[in-house]
Amino acid sequence: MRDLTTANTMRERAAENRYKLWVLLNANRWLLTGMLAAGVFSLLMLWGVSSSQSIRAVMASEDWVKMTFQALIGALITGTTLVVSINQLVLSQEIGPLGSQRKRMDLAMDFYQNTDELLDFPSPANPALFLKELIDATSDRARRFERTVQRSDDEDLRAQTAEYVDDLLENASVAGEGLDGTDFGSYDVMNSALNYNYDRKMYDLRWLLAEYEGQLSEEQREAGVQTLEALTMYGPAREYIKTLYFQWSLVKLSQGILYLAVLALVVAGGMLLFVDEGTMIGSLFGVDNLLWIVALAYTICVLPFLLFVSYILRLATIAKRTSAMGPLVLRGD
Repeated sequence: MRDLTTANTMRERAAENRYKLWVLLNANRWLLTGMLAAGVFSLLMLWGVSSSQSIRAVMASEDWVKMTFQALIGALITGTTLVVSINQLVLSQEIGPLGSQRKRMDLAMDFYQNTDELLDFPSPANPALFLKELIDATSDRARRFERTVQRSDDEDLRAQTAEYVDDLLENASVAGEGLDGTDFGSYDVMNSALNYNYDRKMYDLRWLLAEYEGQLSEEQREAGVQTLEALTMYGPAREYIKTLYFQWSLVKLSQGILYLAVLALVVAGGMLLFVDEGTMIGSLFGVDNLLWIVALAYTICVLPFLLFVSYILRLATIAKRTSAMGPLVLRGD
């Protein structure tokens, strides 16, 4: 008999350990940025303390500090321009002539009409609730499929169907609980949506219907196909919510980079104008005050890039885990 069970969460299905997935997906992006910044600052301080030359001696003999911050100013201005380009890319999806907007609306309403028929009531406007209702619909149809199959004389068919439906219901319960009460814009919605392993469920159900095609009655086959139809509706719905989440995240990323870029430009300009080898004579905790200043200033100047890294890590991981839609499983479950 074929094993029709899978893990209920993406973390359990992924090959990565939970700490890596926490960094890639679950950690607050600003917290992760702060952790990366702390790592940069610590490495710079360690490097400066272990250097054979003091920071003041280096600044007195060479101009590398000012050259570094000059380069950072140029990079920050270029990066800010790139942020504007990202915003334009996101907004370009929303800008278009009336005909294009009408076509988008017609296509969206066609899909909602299909989901209305599946749910037997108007599709919810809240994205998390919308996905939860679709998951619940697949669960209801799977239960109906199992009830019809239990009247079969084929013991293997009954056992395989029961195993498949129990696994689907358990996975649906975990994903549905995560979606309950979550707000769009937070990663919680995407996390719970990714937990529902619909692609593997589609593949297993198609295998089940094909493997026992001769033993299934017309009623049983129809109940199985209806369950498969419900699963296929979840795929494009999740992809649409994912697209909206990507747009939302890119806008938040752009805003964050702009805020940090202003702070970084002020700090970089201050380093060029007011800091030299005679600044802040003395030491703190046995470390030259100038080293503290240079390391902290450099860390602040790279904050926009670190925020960019933290956001792209999450978006790239989501894109990797959802690059195929439908019963095509790109990973081992």
